[in-house]
Amino acid sequence: MLAFILSSIIGLLRQILVANAFGTQSDIEAFNAANRVSETIFNLIAGGALASAFIPTFTGLLTQNQRNDAWRLASAIFNLILLIVSLAALIAAFLAPQIVRYVLAPGFAADPAKESLAVTLLQVMLPSAVIFAVSGLVMGILNSHRVFFIPALAPSMYQIGMIIGVLVLSPRYGIYGLAWGVLIGAGLHLALQVPVLVGLRGRYFPELGWENSNVREVGRLMLPRLLGAAAVQLNFWVNTRLASQQAEGSVTGIVIAFALMLMPQAAIAQSIAIAAMPTFSAQVALGHMAEMRSSLAASLRGVLLLAIPASLGLMLLRTPLTSMLYQRGQFDDRSTELVAWALLWFAAGLVGHSVVEIVSRAFYSMHDTKTPVFLGIGAMGLNIIFSLVFTGVFDRIGWLPHGGLALANSLATALEMFALLFVIRRRLHGLESRSLLIASLQAFIATLLMSLALWGWLSLSAEKPAWQVVAGGILIGGMVYIISGWILRIREIRAVLRELSSRLAK
Repeated sequence: MLAFILSSIIGLLRQILVANAFGTQSDIEAFNAANRVSETIFNLIAGGALASAFIPTFTGLLTQNQRNDAWRLASAIFNLILLIVSLAALIAAFLAPQIVRYVLAPGFAADPAKESLAVTLLQVMLPSAVIFAVSGLVMGILNSHRVFFIPALAPSMYQIGMIIGVLVLSPRYGIYGLAWGVLIGAGLHLALQVPVLVGLRGRYFPELGWENSNVREVGRLMLPRLLGAAAVQLNFWVNTRLASQQAEGSVTGIVIAFALMLMPQAAIAQSIAIAAMPTFSAQVALGHMAEMRSSLAASLRGVLLLAIPASLGLMLLRTPLTSMLYQRGQFDDRSTELVAWALLWFAAGLVGHSVVEIVSRAFYSMHDTKTPVFLGIGAMGLNIIFSLVFTGVFDRIGWLPHGGLALANSLATALEMFALLFVIRRRLHGLESRSLLIASLQAFIATLLMSLALWGWLSLSAEKPAWQVVAGGILIGGMVYIISGWILRIREIRAVLRELSSRLAK
């Protein structure tokens, strides 16, 4: 978790510096829209879709001491994704004007300079998709060998690359400096992991593996997940398209607010999920399903106890937090309003996003990519419908319509969460439901008490600087939650406090 927290902190620093340099104005709007294309290519080909199919298969071969076959699989997947992603990036670069005009951001057509900038930035950043594709596979290989710290640090290298772009290159090259920072960050993301990969002493095979049954197994598992990833990316594109037709700053407001919500989600859920997936996969490979059920339940308890208070805390502290982090330079009061409004609705979905992250990994470990993917496709379909409905409703009642996009995301994710929990519980013949329900109720009660304390603090500190409001809110909220958890006999909180007390007593 330390690496994820560090990555989140560096990522936050990058966001602060970018916001200070560009605010929510047209240049950063064009950048955020253009970056969506390379992110889509990476996520479709080599992101979660590949990891969910590759790690269980690769881990299974290692568990069964078939090391040579495992590295043949890794080599073939490397060669295939390098070929496919490079081809996809070339096609996207050639069709960049049409992608921006007709698909990604039709709202930019009203500003030809903004549209032209988005096209050029898209073409500049596309090579990052190829680099990230390779780096994503390397991350999967290292995770399968239970190497987590260095891969978890890799996103920090990406953020550092963008920081170099905004601090060193942007003063001279403007928004193009940030785009070059994306390429530098992608290179650092890969470079950090390569020495560890070499240390595994694997073997490279120059083959595509068309006849390799393990490659076909990865393809079979990947196809449903690929459809699910396509649905997710389609939703992002719809959001970008709708936001591009709203007030200037809406695209960036959505991007920053979603990133703020993902920071606690990464520290809480992604760190637990990435560490748990090899354990899940090994337990499934050995047929120890009862142990796998217990591991999943323990992971969910931890996520719920952290995500529920984080969600309410983020909602209550949204405005002073946004002001403290970003309001300087080109980021003005209007920018803060745009981000805080979207963050209110995105934060409501933090629990859903966190639980989905864990349960989906459990399905993938059981070599079942179809169930979470089909449920995810359904949720994303609802997300698009909700987006169209809520933006219209928000606009009619005088609310900033981009908040409707955030609410749509949170509601659809909550429905996906309940559906996944229902199916996994049936699949595993139980999920220690009583324990999970008790943990949820305990966390909810403690969070209500925390929220009351935060509400009181916000009422008393209205005239204080934003950093004092946030610092005081975190301190007061955290103390109230921990004390409430102790009184409510939340065993994880009591265990942590006992451990701290024991260490302090030594």
